[in-house]
Amino acid sequence: MTDWDNCQGVLGIRFNNESLLKQAFVHRSYLNENPEFALPSNERLEFLGDAILNFITAEQLYSEFPELPEGELTTIRASLVCRQTLAEVASSLKLGDWLLLGQGEGTSGGKEKQSNLANAIEALIGAIYLDQGLPKAKEFILKQLKPLLERIKHGELSPNYKALLQELIQSEKHSPPTYRLIEAIGPDHDKQFTVEVLIEGKILGRGTGKSKKVAEMEAAKSAWEKLRDVRYSHG
Repeated sequence: MTDWDNCQGVLGIRFNNESLLKQAFVHRSYLNENPEFALPSNERLEFLGDAILNFITAEQLYSEFPELPEGELTTIRASLVCRQTLAEVASSLKLGDWLLLGQGEGTSGGKEKQSNLANAIEALIGAIYLDQGLPKAKEFILKQLKPLLERIKHGELSPNYKALLQELIQSEKHSPPTYRLIEAIGPDHDKQFTVEVLIEGKILGRGTGKSKKVAEMEAAKSAWEKLRDVRYSHG
């Protein structure tokens, strides 16, 4: 049996309506195998939590980084709320321990799956908002983001453009990006790599660096910024 008291202790939040807390952890696969379960899946809470998370993050960045232009704020926000970052935060809170999954999803590593963890923390934010209002949801969000914001302030954390590009491409229902090494020039101790990133066969970015990893990240940055600008130009 799931220990919801322990869950609330870890979160530092005591829910008025514990059903909202439980719903935040209900994966669709659990309902497929337990149709009589009293609660719906966490998908609607996830939808709500995603909107709240983006709003609070944008508000905080606007306040903390008054010197940054809109484009840089957008990049930082995207890196803070991307699936990889959210999954890491969820893992630090051990949210996977409370996920209610179907047997197949559970045995295939569902409690550690990045998408499940990211969805759970967004659903949890939605549940906190419905149970205790925006101030408490904001408090929870900023508590999780504070270490990341401090690292950004000190120049210790850069956006993971490969993760950002992957998430953006997936949101538009395209195939995952692929990276192609174009050239590697120079002696072994001082090589310069050039990489292109392609999306469904179309070259969207190119990057160079002292390693293939750095070159891929630069290519992803080029592609992500290009796609971001296209999105904004279309409103």
